[in-house]
Amino acid sequence: MDPVTSVLNEELLARIAERAPGYDERNEFCHEDLAELTEAGYLRAMVPVDQGGLGWGLPTLVAAQRRLAATAPATALAVNMHHIWVSVARKMVAGGHSQFTQVLSEAAAGEIFAFGISEAGNDAVLFDSTTEAEVDDDGSVTFTGTKIFTTLAPVWTRLGLFGKDVSATGAAGETPLIFGFLERESSGWETIETWDTLGMRATQSHTTVLQGARVPAERVVRRLPVGPNPDPLVFAIFSSFLTLLAAVYTGIGDRALSLGGELVAKRSSLLSGDTMAKDPDTRYKLAEAQLAQLSLDSQLRGIAAEIEAGADHGASWSPRLAALRTNATRTARSVLDLVLGVSGGAQYHRQSELSRLYRDALAGIHHPSDDESAHRTLANYTLGPV
Repeated sequence: MDPVTSVLNEELLARIAERAPGYDERNEFCHEDLAELTEAGYLRAMVPVDQGGLGWGLPTLVAAQRRLAATAPATALAVNMHHIWVSVARKMVAGGHSQFTQVLSEAAAGEIFAFGISEAGNDAVLFDSTTEAEVDDDGSVTFTGTKIFTTLAPVWTRLGLFGKDVSATGAAGETPLIFGFLERESSGWETIETWDTLGMRATQSHTTVLQGARVPAERVVRRLPVGPNPDPLVFAIFSSFLTLLAAVYTGIGDRALSLGGELVAKRSSLLSGDTMAKDPDTRYKLAEAQLAQLSLDSQLRGIAAEIEAGADHGASWSPRLAALRTNATRTARSVLDLVLGVSGGAQYHRQSELSRLYRDALAGIHHPSDDESAHRTLANYTLGPV
């Protein structure tokens, strides 16, 4: 039996689809969705079987996230952040970095991981941080700073974050960027409820303020230098984040095309007496949307399979991943533009599913790597650095 449909079965997806408009309308976290997905074992998807998980690889999870996003994009994006950390841990442990074993064992035990990486104005992303990290004598680290877009803010139990060691002197060989996992029970942090957005509302990606939040030594998992570097953690995060993010936006395009087919079949032309599904302009536009979607389908499947297989693309991995993420978010918006153009004016109403999908797709503009960052990556690969 297909592992994806055995977990994300039609009955579960129907309930998730029914709740999605209400979460969006009320600007409310998808608590019921998360509870059902947890019960189904979905948050343990990438944990190895011998550690209590489902033992999925990245291509299987990509297919599943695409299926879930076609049902409820915001719910898919919310659980995406948990899946990213589990995917990162799986890759790091396979590479011999045992510090990350705790992520796999705790995910198997029901802990929920969130992504505390983004900072306002930090266009260096993983390569620098405005959050201050202070190392104590016992090896624990306290973090002070502000993290934005903390998806799963109402429910996370483990927050993966990083900051810069303020005691570092900048000497050659220092690795001042410190990564660790904060327990929700720890003091020194606060959620500021800032998430009242155009779309992806059920993610409730509030701001997190760190004021001396303490991560014990055993939960500190990595130190990196400032600036671009080939550390395996960097590749694990970027490859997991950008591929799973692309899966969500591909799922949005899948659903938009499916809805487009249904809607034009129900519309009729007063001039011809036929359904709009026979109108040549309509057919051209939906064919154009399908052309873009199928191209993205091949790109997404190929990248996920190559990451899983450990393909060595060397310096071209960064531009390949940036191109996938950019193509996925652009394609979602362009497909929705075309589908909305043939689906009738009723779909412009806020309550329509297409309208909600369009608002959700716009969030793709703001995810790392954004359009400017992607173009810098591609230009540096093509022309060399300035």
